[in-house]
Amino acid sequence: MIPLKTQDDLVMLRKSGKMLAVVMQKLRERVKPGISTQELDSLAEDLILQDDAKPAFKGYKGYPATICASVNNEIVHGIPGQRYLVEGDIISIDLGIDYKGYFSDAAVTVAVGRIDSKIKKLIEVAKISLTEGIKKARAGNYLFDISHAIQGYVEKNGFSVVRQFVGHGIGNQLHEEPEVPNFGSPHKGPLLKKGMVLAIEPMINLGSWEAEILDNGWTAVTKDGLASAHFEHTVAITENAAEILTI
Repeated sequence: MIPLKTQDDLVMLRKSGKMLAVVMQKLRERVKPGISTQELDSLAEDLILQDDAKPAFKGYKGYPATICASVNNEIVHGIPGQRYLVEGDIISIDLGIDYKGYFSDAAVTVAVGRIDSKIKKLIEVAKISLTEGIKKARAGNYLFDISHAIQGYVEKNGFSVVRQFVGHGIGNQLHEEPEVPNFGSPHKGPLLKKGMVLAIEPMINLGSWEAEILDNGWTAVTKDGLASAHFEHTVAITENAAEILTI
């Protein structure tokens, strides 16, 4: 059964989401040529701990870092390290926090200086596709209405939707039911009800949707080596428009 959140739960999830939004904004502001992904990871952990919260990813199933820092053709789960960003790169930062047992999750793709116009469009389409999906996240709709809206917008603009990785329910655990694909037919899947909380996260590729995992066992990259963009918000289902908690 998909868990429903009480009003007390939502109060705490709003706090968690707001904390995460502040940290994400500070990380975005630090993205520039010459910074390393490890520096971004250390900053994120310091900021989270200052808020009396905990990194949600670090140690989760053995993941070794606070953020996922995925650069260029890396789709998701890029491990921070001594990689220094250069002009023309893009970086997808994915981050979750645990505030007193209440989880929130968000992602954003950021340009490093000036980037190619095709990559700029990729980022914009990925960002808008998340907005299109969130529009369908309301009580009375079906889960795959979200999926279909994302896929339709992305493919209309000539890009592809990653199939191997999907969004998820969230709340008292980092990953809860249901899975939230970014592709699918409308009017399918579980009925959305007030009190559900979802992490919606389209991952969009410049070329083929196919992905493969690097030897580190974590980092997913595009099979064709072309760029990928990733955006995510944690949202609460209401009777009207979805409430974005990580903004």
